[in-house]
Amino acid sequence: MGGYSSVYYGKLKDGREVAIKCFHDENKREETIKQFMKETEILGLLHHQNLVSLYGRTSRHSNKHMLVYEYISNGTLSKHLHESSSGKLPWHTRLNIAIETAAALVYLHDSGFIHRDVKGSNILLDEDFTVKVADFGFSRSLPDHVTHVSTNPVGTRAYMDPDYFESGRVSDKSDVYGFGVVLFELISSIPPGSMEGTNYVTLAHFAKRKILNKELKEVVDPSFWFASDKITMEMVTAVAELAFQCVQCPKEFRPSMKQVLDTLEGIRKGTWGFNQIT
Repeated sequence: MGGYSSVYYGKLKDGREVAIKCFHDENKREETIKQFMKETEILGLLHHQNLVSLYGRTSRHSNKHMLVYEYISNGTLSKHLHESSSGKLPWHTRLNIAIETAAALVYLHDSGFIHRDVKGSNILLDEDFTVKVADFGFSRSLPDHVTHVSTNPVGTRAYMDPDYFESGRVSDKSDVYGFGVVLFELISSIPPGSMEGTNYVTLAHFAKRKILNKELKEVVDPSFWFASDKITMEMVTAVAELAFQCVQCPKEFRPSMKQVLDTLEGIRKGTWGFNQIT
């Protein structure tokens, strides 16, 4: 659930399970319709195995605005990392989640869209832990040959690109930043919003500082550091270095999502070290 909507479980007559997103029309109706139409537009145009599927919607002129999605049964990445009592996600599952999320974002960017709210709670997982990226209400189109779009900053602060927050100029590199925070979340099992009250503003700030001080051990989930084999630790280290690049400022220092995906796939195969990204 978000500030603009609530999500309910339902079942269609043909037996399909669905998630019904009901927008809160009583507050900021114009903004609600904008988000409703944006999600409809994007998911009507785009189809990818790692994007959630839209089955239908109400009319934009309805009293209630609702979207009907495929039901993704296994909850969000955030839930599994920070609330699950069924044990920690193993490293190979986390790496696969990173790769599938990156693939969805590459497809989105290649199709001319920016997500603008990449975060753990917008990464849904099915029973096989296959990724379905969701929530396109804040997404924007980025026409060919345009490097950025000026807009009021929206999104979730702990994942938000500082360049975008300060300037209002959003680009595909803003999604790269948010994805970098997700990578740090996968490595550390630390909720990005939990740094308040410390000397670190965000998880990205904390992780960057520790890596610069050669204290990567303080960023990595202890279960990986102490119980893992050498190959796993090399992969975790390479993903940490990639995440470090994703959250660089200014944004020109960040890789593209395509470079990020290629690097992650290389890390999984053991054929591509981080230094090959540049």
